[in-house]
Amino acid sequence: MPVSPVLAARRLVVKVGSSLVTNDGRGIDHSAVARWAEQIAALRRAAKEIVLVSSGAIAEGMQRLGWKERPAAIHELQAAAAVGQMGLVQAYETAFSRFGLHTAQVLLTHEDLADRRRYLNARSTLFTLIALGVIPIINENDTVTTDEIRLGDNDTLGALVTNLIEADVLVLLTDQPGLYTGDPRKDAAATLLSVGRAGDSALEKIAGGTGSPLARGGMLTKVLAAKRAARSGASTVIADGREEGVLTRLAAGEPLGTQLVAETMTLAARKQWLADHLRTAGRLSLDAGAARALTRDGKSLLPIGVVACDGAFERGEVVACFGPEGREIARGLVNYSAGETRRILRKPSSEIASILGYVDEPELIHRNNLVIL
Repeated sequence: MPVSPVLAARRLVVKVGSSLVTNDGRGIDHSAVARWAEQIAALRRAAKEIVLVSSGAIAEGMQRLGWKERPAAIHELQAAAAVGQMGLVQAYETAFSRFGLHTAQVLLTHEDLADRRRYLNARSTLFTLIALGVIPIINENDTVTTDEIRLGDNDTLGALVTNLIEADVLVLLTDQPGLYTGDPRKDAAATLLSVGRAGDSALEKIAGGTGSPLARGGMLTKVLAAKRAARSGASTVIADGREEGVLTRLAAGEPLGTQLVAETMTLAARKQWLADHLRTAGRLSLDAGAARALTRDGKSLLPIGVVACDGAFERGEVVACFGPEGREIARGLVNYSAGETRRILRKPSSEIASILGYVDEPELIHRNNLVIL
């Protein structure tokens, strides 16, 4: 059994779920928050840099408002988040202050990470907070997001933050011991997976659904988050947040929970940003030759290899590239608008000028602005 990757990690992103933070919806579990603060303080003394991604705002808001069931209406979810954030921030600030540590609330939306300037601003702010010894407490900005732009769950947010700050390890604390070969609530023969490869499609097949009515995630979102975190070279640990001293034990090398090891090369920051786009402005369907040129040969995408164009994107926006089998294989910054792309697709680059009346670039997407998924 290999040691926990947390042992050698210098920078960590720790995500705690709603059921842990709010004691299964009964309100913020202050004793649990205090335990995590104590452990994170110990990790800080060991020269580790910590960013905390915390769920719980909506669940805490529901408890304060006396709501028994999670509402479906987006404005009610936003209201619950606004109310709950007050208690959540107060709980963390109080807990960390006992150890002489300051906290900072950072609320993010997908638009903060999709826009290059805001992405870099968020990155700089987090790096500055880390350098100051402050513990950033990150949550999705549920008070302003809508169904169309929400990140979807804080497992995904944890992975995006891991990529954003180039963390070494993502720790997902949940109310389960880790990832099992089946649903242990239904399958008595299910066993805990100690080690797996981040991005292994077999893990997605065995991951179950949401285990808590308060949560938006589940084991599948954790497996997918590990896959995303691996794009920047970070391994992921899924562990039981109620386990005594879970963070300090992981930092000591104890192999708790499930380790999903990253085996990919670290992406450059620009390509991390491209890969982290959860929304794209359009879709390009490629023929087999173009798909092979991108994925195997590291080439740029030329118009001649595109068989279809969907969406209403402008030059410079991020578009997704799909292979003949219908799977997304890449995404990148497109050099021509959707209307122009439809006019030049299936055409050689030498004909762009005669078709459009000008040539910006011979490539539809240059390989430097392209990331393979």
